[in-house]
Amino acid sequence: MSQTQNKIGEILEQLGELAPAGYALGFHIAYTTPKFMFQSYPKAWLDYYSQNGLVMSDPMVAWGFEHIGTCRWSELDDPADVLQKATEFGMPYGIVCTTKSGDSLSICGFARADREFSNTEIQDISGKIESLHKWTADKAHLSPETIQELKNMSISFTHPGS
Repeated sequence: MSQTQNKIGEILEQLGELAPAGYALGFHIAYTTPKFMFQSYPKAWLDYYSQNGLVMSDPMVAWGFEHIGTCRWSELDDPADVLQKATEFGMPYGIVCTTKSGDSLSICGFARADREFSNTEIQDISGKIESLHKWTADKAHLSPETIQELKNMSISFTHPGS
């Protein structure tokens, strides 16, 4: 495994500690599809979200396409009650974090079950997302092996134990 892959893996683990109820990280979104997707939300939520097509009404996604920065879930307009439904899956608190370089946008969501994220945690998460966004930005600079390993990491983080 390359140094880049190791560093990305370390940061994903750190993000897991900062967001103990899970996260969804979509890097370099083209139209609606990210080049790299890492998820650690509960499987039951991922299944429910997918089966019900919630991406189309997710306030984090809408906010992320219109803003750069961070926002607590409690501050988002949620007319379809997507975040209320997330509460039923053990994720009552969260943030959305977006970053952009050139035409490349990354939208990331993070959840906690116990409390709102502190400002310090939000800054820490934002910095880590900036780093991951940069390291995964240009596939031309990543070896084919690194790209494949990132895809494998995406699967293992999204489906632990797979």
